[in-house]
Amino acid sequence: MNENPAAAPAAPVVVRLFLVDDHPLVRDGLRARLGAMPGLEIVGEAGSAAEALALIGPAQPHLVLMDVGMKDMNGIELAALLLQQQPQHQKPAPHIVMLSMYDNPEYVQKALQVGARGYVLKDAPAAEIVAAIEAVSAGGTFLSPAVSKKLFRNQTPRPLLTPRESEILSALGRGESSKQIARDLGLSVRTVEAHRQSIKRRLGIEGQAELIKYAVEHAREFGGQG
Repeated sequence: MNENPAAAPAAPVVVRLFLVDDHPLVRDGLRARLGAMPGLEIVGEAGSAAEALALIGPAQPHLVLMDVGMKDMNGIELAALLLQQQPQHQKPAPHIVMLSMYDNPEYVQKALQVGARGYVLKDAPAAEIVAAIEAVSAGGTFLSPAVSKKLFRNQTPRPLLTPRESEILSALGRGESSKQIARDLGLSVRTVEAHRQSIKRRLGIEGQAELIKYAVEHAREFGGQG
């Protein structure tokens, strides 16, 4: 019998998750909700910003689920510190999903501006938190639907997109396919598709045709003309 070790199936990718919240009961609830999720390993937790700064580096998580309203430092400031002070030996930096009681558009905008990839409300169903983890782990972004609606209702005509989402929307407006975009930006097709889904959620768009129509009509606003 001829066995080929190279043909063995690849080990499943496990997302390493770190929890940051200053309420032990909230961390207990998150651990209970997420601990049994396939493909997810909770590698640590912290009850304060100081603990998080000390423990996240050694734990080397892929993703940090972080409370916004903590006593010693708010989660948005902590996220900015973590992303700025990423140790050179640990690359890439962990993705950060904010977990908050507040749907204030200003908080959401600040979280995205410092580099957070998701913003989920604490009273959201468990499925929404899981969806956020899956979307961000795949390279996309995620906002709770309730947050998206309030954010865009209070925004200027141009919706807030991340720089990468703006690049992809511009490329769609130029008629490029996901494969072309992936090649040009050095991304995987899966990551480009995750960004496209995120853009649709942010814009309140349902179908691909509507997304392309929006991209063509608004390409200039997002840098589509160079």
